[in-house]
Amino acid sequence: MSSQDAVLTKFREYTLGPLRFMNLLSCFELGIVDSLREDTGGGLTAGRIAEKAGVTPAAAEQLLHLLVKEDFVSFDESASTYALDGLRDLTGEDLARVIPWMNMVKEVCLRQLYHLSDSVRTGSVVGLKELFDFDGNFYEASTRYPELQASWGSMMDQVTDFIDPWFYDQLDVGKDTKILDLAGNTGLGAILAYRHKGAQGTGNLQVTCFDFPEKEAEARENFRKHGVEEHCSFVGGDVFQGLPKGYDTVMIKHFLDMFDQENVYRIFQSVHDALEVGGQVQVLVPIYPEDVKASNAVDFFPAYMLGCTMAQGGPQKISTYEQWMEACGFKVTKAISQDISTMPPDVIPVHGIICGTKMAS
Repeated sequence: MSSQDAVLTKFREYTLGPLRFMNLLSCFELGIVDSLREDTGGGLTAGRIAEKAGVTPAAAEQLLHLLVKEDFVSFDESASTYALDGLRDLTGEDLARVIPWMNMVKEVCLRQLYHLSDSVRTGSVVGLKELFDFDGNFYEASTRYPELQASWGSMMDQVTDFIDPWFYDQLDVGKDTKILDLAGNTGLGAILAYRHKGAQGTGNLQVTCFDFPEKEAEARENFRKHGVEEHCSFVGGDVFQGLPKGYDTVMIKHFLDMFDQENVYRIFQSVHDALEVGGQVQVLVPIYPEDVKASNAVDFFPAYMLGCTMAQGGPQKISTYEQWMEACGFKVTKAISQDISTMPPDVIPVHGIICGTKMAS
């Protein structure tokens, strides 16, 4: 294949990508895949599948062509029946991981990305304005529109369930440490930090969730439900207006990638101002590999961050975060990334942990 043909082939794949995506997802949404998963008779005709899905046999056949092509489903020409092929190998756990991502891409991304270029030009999330008449970022909008919160929240719950235990295993805290969980939302991070480290003989570990004041009631209720009120607390505020002092460690999780360099510097400097010399910042953030050609994250995050959520931000290479942290007065003490060889092949974000200590000026 000539280099020209190779490039044109890539253009074809990009052109077909959104259509393939929705064809596959629709087969799940319509119950077509469920019908095939439940079949114990060796195959179903298009008519039987259509009857269960509430669609016409012709439409079911059209959608199934792609799944046959991709070996997700097999077709028996002699019996005119369909059966699971590659999809048979997926467990319920696999589907619970991939389907929330597909739902999120449909609900959050597909509609908004129609306006990606305008979002980049204006520095605002134009899709939110066009679709919801909302001025602001996605995370603000998700608190007002349940359909956004439901699809995005399910995906994020799955991500945090997968990545947070790794972070907390790496979290380095001493006896009687006071931790500030920056942008801790409604307190789950504080609860997990205490549960992972408080049970390891770290003395009177105290974890404070820091976020906008409107999150306080739900956070305190979460602390009560989990029985950690004596160890977890809430402080309301805005990181760009400064942080409370008196903490040994500041955790920053699932947050830095929302911002460009200027605002990441402001966050690091706010943390630096709040800590005493020797205090630590411990960051969990999605990253790009040093060689972006080895990344799936670059396929996702630029369009997602610029067109769907913040109109800025996106992950950086771990070496970039190290440079930024040190430029803001910290000595980097740890910089590690997930081992992708241990991760399921469908996982998109790869995370890194970057830790630093405030040095004397």
